[in-house]
Amino acid sequence: MSATQSQSQSQSQSQSQSQSQSQSQSARGSRSLAVCHETRYDYDTPVEVAHHSAWLRPRDTALQQVQRWALQIDPQPDCAVQESRDAFGNWRHGFSHSRVHDRLTVTSRFQVLLAAAPAIDAEHSPPWEDAVRALRYHAGVQQPDAVEFALPSHFAPRDARLAAYGCDLFKPGRPLLPAAQALMGRIHERMEYAPETTDVATDALQALVKGQGVCQDFAHLMIGVMRSMGLAARYVSGYLLTQPPSGQARLIGADASHAWVSVWCPLHGWVALDPTNDVAAGQDHVTLAWGRDYADVAPLRGVIRGGGNAPPEVAVTVEPV
Repeated sequence: MSATQSQSQSQSQSQSQSQSQSQSQSARGSRSLAVCHETRYDYDTPVEVAHHSAWLRPRDTALQQVQRWALQIDPQPDCAVQESRDAFGNWRHGFSHSRVHDRLTVTSRFQVLLAAAPAIDAEHSPPWEDAVRALRYHAGVQQPDAVEFALPSHFAPRDARLAAYGCDLFKPGRPLLPAAQALMGRIHERMEYAPETTDVATDALQALVKGQGVCQDFAHLMIGVMRSMGLAARYVSGYLLTQPPSGQARLIGADASHAWVSVWCPLHGWVALDPTNDVAAGQDHVTLAWGRDYADVAPLRGVIRGGGNAPPEVAVTVEPV
């Protein structure tokens, strides 16, 4: 039995829901993309026992419908892959190996239908201070769910140095979304996109000092600044279209997993911004999962006995269907 058979029923239901919504989405200018995400470990020494958790099944959203998702694991796990939802509603899969192996390949494949997002008038958003007040505790008043994304996390803490980085953009009375867009532009302008200068353990403060990094660092820095101003922002993991249509610029971060930011606005809800590319996330962006920071949604993590220090090789392809 393959590693994905245990999820066949839920996938079938997801496909049915996707098909039923396809017509309404096509009226809004939908785009269909095929995604392949392969992670390969060639271990330095044999692995005797391994337990892994994967955040590789993309989630359905108001603008994104997932079709024909499949997970392939080689060598096959000891038993059926365990599927569940985490605290943020993301799909999570667990699998184990108790046989000795010297390599591991995990491949996620799916198609996704992306609808065009409705236009938002950024100027028609409340003053950023109003959003801060809405996130504060008031006796007898229910706080919005977004409040958990205003709290500090390991990779995106609250810190005076982060607040200082963007405080001049959040002038008294300025609408929230233009301020957030200005922060996105500042990070894009001041941070250098430089692969291999940081790693998965780099946090927002370290990225600020370095002044360079990858999409994960751009996202953590923006989230850290927003939270340090008392606002809510969450980390979104996903993918970018590998080759854009003719005449469009190729976005930075294609050919690998990507990350961006969603900012909470009391009027518009969650608004997705990509500081690596200084654009609003759109139909080039495929959402995988979201959380407080990278630690909540790492695509693949595990505990193994053996293996040495071999880093993973990751290959991502996103193509129009």
